[in-house]
Amino acid sequence: MYSDLKYLEVPLPEDVQKLKWYGDFTALDECIAHKLQKDIPHALRKRLELEREIVRRIPQQYPYSKEKALELLKDTFKDFTESEFRRLWLENAVEWIYRDGVVYLHKLFIDNLVKTRPDFASRCIHPENFDDSAANFALLNTAIDEIKKEGRLTYYFRIKSTLKVPSSSVAASDALCVHIPVPVEYAQVKNYKLLGTSPKPDYIAASDYPQRTVCFTSPASECKKFSVEYEFENHIEYREPAAEKVSDAQPTFYTEEQAPHIRFTPYIKTLASEIIGEETNPLVKARKIYDYITTHVMYSFVRSYITIDAISEYVASGLKGDCGIQALLFITLCRYAGIPARWQAGLYATPLRVGNHDWAQFYIAPYGWLFADCSFGGSAYRHKDMNRWNYYFGNIDPYRIPLASDFQHEFALSAGNLRNDPYDNQTGEAAVNGKNLFGDEFDAKAEAVAIQKR
Repeated sequence: MYSDLKYLEVPLPEDVQKLKWYGDFTALDECIAHKLQKDIPHALRKRLELEREIVRRIPQQYPYSKEKALELLKDTFKDFTESEFRRLWLENAVEWIYRDGVVYLHKLFIDNLVKTRPDFASRCIHPENFDDSAANFALLNTAIDEIKKEGRLTYYFRIKSTLKVPSSSVAASDALCVHIPVPVEYAQVKNYKLLGTSPKPDYIAASDYPQRTVCFTSPASECKKFSVEYEFENHIEYREPAAEKVSDAQPTFYTEEQAPHIRFTPYIKTLASEIIGEETNPLVKARKIYDYITTHVMYSFVRSYITIDAISEYVASGLKGDCGIQALLFITLCRYAGIPARWQAGLYATPLRVGNHDWAQFYIAPYGWLFADCSFGGSAYRHKDMNRWNYYFGNIDPYRIPLASDFQHEFALSAGNLRNDPYDNQTGEAAVNGKNLFGDEFDAKAEAVAIQKR
């Protein structure tokens, strides 16, 4: 576990905060360096060291000025106006920061509008440049109908994952350490088999390791491209839990806090009380939490998780966030309500596409572990598909590859210093001479060789 991340709970000095949110990252680094030369409390030192790493990750995620963003919007959507841009701005629908006092927008702000707002998607001038949501929804609805009818589904997957370190990121004399994720053999995963690797790996984590990887070490002069290929079966059983059948005695595992993001802060406690009210049945409480998140939180691509100090409060107050951020809020609220809840994340892999995705599990006796996918549920709600909305409370589709069973877990072998993503693991990590690369300094992808129902 990344224990140092708990120091994100330490408040930043006000002068550091001012520089950060103004976006003067050069002066910010100088300010932190000056403070670190002083005799300061250990916790504050750790917090400032983390902040120095965090702010290095922020600017490159926001490449577009407001002027450039408006130009792109007019090139993407028919008859787009400046007044629409203003409305989106006021609704917090476009992710932005200050860079040296000037507004810059997130690199995926247009993709986010197409993904989450049907009115904008219908006005897209070049829809071929974006994922086909209608085809994906049709695929999901077919699978949901099948599993509800048959009671269970089994899907076979054969996946090839590749990580390449470009020559621009490494010198021939450098030493590389690469981690590529593979499925955790638990829950719905059956009959996993590692079919091949290139080159030969140095270490393969245990089958049930919470963030399982295949690890390679190599001089850059010998290898810059690494791959693994594996197969497994996903066994999905349809569950329809009933509140009246819930056991009186419930377990207490997976109900603890986990700094810095799964925390029972005063606001989280107040929000949980407002959502749950006087309800005592744990299944109904979990459903109330799911309903609140899926009807109040707008899906949104945001900056990398390491740059957000307190993710659960971030989404609870801003009412926007991506799949993992919504999953963390569900887990946090459930745990505070005494409902065991945990992380599950990896890939969403269909014949249409393969991409990163996070979701949650919660435990209700006598049913055991159930699923909750708030982002898929929220999408269904926005598109007025109540069947799919209800399905994702308690159930999951068969197109999931769980690569992580725990949040904020270290690899079995160290990946170097602070990882590109120290919380999750979907695409892998690369380190050069013990220092981890940022996500834009290496190329990682997962491809579906075969996906078929059995």
